[in-house]
Amino acid sequence: MYRSTMLNLVADIGGTNSRFALCKPESLAMIEPRKYPNREHGGLDEVIRHYLKDTDRQATRACIAVAGPILSDQVRLTNIDWAFSQKKLKEDFGWERLIVTNDFTALAMSVPHEPADNIRQVGEGSPLPFKPISVLGPGTGLGVSGLLWSGSHYVAIQGEGGNGAFAPGNEMEIELLRYAMCRLDFVRTEDFVSGNGMMFLHKALAAIEGKPEKSLKPKEITTRALADACGDCRRTVDIFCGMLGAFAGDQALFLGAHGGVYIGGGVTPQMKHLIDESPFRTRFEAKGRFASFVKPIPTYVLESHSRAALLGAAAILNQMG
Repeated sequence: MYRSTMLNLVADIGGTNSRFALCKPESLAMIEPRKYPNREHGGLDEVIRHYLKDTDRQATRACIAVAGPILSDQVRLTNIDWAFSQKKLKEDFGWERLIVTNDFTALAMSVPHEPADNIRQVGEGSPLPFKPISVLGPGTGLGVSGLLWSGSHYVAIQGEGGNGAFAPGNEMEIELLRYAMCRLDFVRTEDFVSGNGMMFLHKALAAIEGKPEKSLKPKEITTRALADACGDCRRTVDIFCGMLGAFAGDQALFLGAHGGVYIGGGVTPQMKHLIDESPFRTRFEAKGRFASFVKPIPTYVLESHSRAALLGAAAILNQMG
């Protein structure tokens, strides 16, 4: 029996923001959710202390989801210059248990627990029970994970698929690849399909077409596209969604994801109906002789990203016991 004062800390440390909440053991209900811009803090330990001071709470266990691979005690985040020792972090905060996981592994673990009103289907298709599920999405970077059925529960897999080589699917994307190859040592899918990638894509399109380059943030691009106030922004979003759809289809092939493909991350919810009107689903299904394999696979957008990884982190703690 747990005392009511015992709480778990769950955290989602992205490239741009850090999100926190507390929850009671064996519960997925979030207490004191907060978000902090990473640029205002010098490291992970500092932002954790800020959160605990803000809420005047303490935790006995923690699950921290970070944007980066977890291969040893030393963890370095991918899109921000933060690094830490898992052992030292656990000792410094006096936690009985600390689990550090990839942010998209945590996001994947949230999928079985997501409320129905946070999931919107794009295109046709129906999931098959107990089949693999693919989870991916553009945020600051491009996260990739998946769920495999163990016979009693889902197990999340960890990877860095967003850092694989970008594969162009049409003449314009070949031109975009050429543009990127002149500026980058290695062109990753993430270099186009992410928040940073959308900005890069917008600039690249302008340069290729001989137009003045404008430095617009992803939200500015999607807002202008939604308002039909900028043809170049709408074109950027359409090409972006086509690339995302092609990549999501590749992931579905890799995993045999007939349980469905879920698109998370902070960028996709900003697009709203634009993703439905874009080439996303067409490119998802455009797999040559294997089009019939991916066509029945449903694709879903997680409408709100703000608590998904926190929910998954809580599920991981509960599953680990």
